[in-house]
This record gives sequence, C-alpha cells and structure tokens, in this order.
Amino acid sequence: MEKNNQEKKNYNKWLALINIPIQMGIIIFVFYKLGFWLDENYANKKVFYYKVFTLVGVFLALYNVYRQVNEIGKNS
Repeated sequence: MEKNNQEKKNYNKWLALINIPIQMGIIIFVFYKLGFWLDENYANKKVFYYKVFTLVGVFLALYNVYRQVNEIGKNS
C-alpha cells in the first residue's frame, strides 16, 4: 500500500513539472500580445511596448517557476 502511495506522489511531482513550460509559454505569450496591442494603439517613438512587456512576462514566468519548484521541494 505504501509503494502505491509513493508512486502516486512521484506521478504528481512529474505532472507539476510538465505543466511548468506550458505555463511559462502562456504567460510570455499573453504579455507579448499585450505589448503588441499597446504598440498598435498607443504608438511611441522611444519605447516599444512589446519588448518591455515580453521581458516582464519572462521575469514573471521565471519567478513562477522558482516558486513552484520550491513548493515541490518543500513537499518532498
């Protein structure tokens, strides 16, 4: 019974780890599209919003990965 419980825990860890790249892609894509929309509607010669928002999305995605991996490590 304990072996089955351990296998289920390992399965849940892998499931959480597999979802991380999908979440990263969605976060970065949404921030890119937001920046692109801002560039189309509020053009500015000095700042390209899509670049700024894409970088913000990357940093948020990396923070999310860091937080999730730490949470998985605490539960081990």
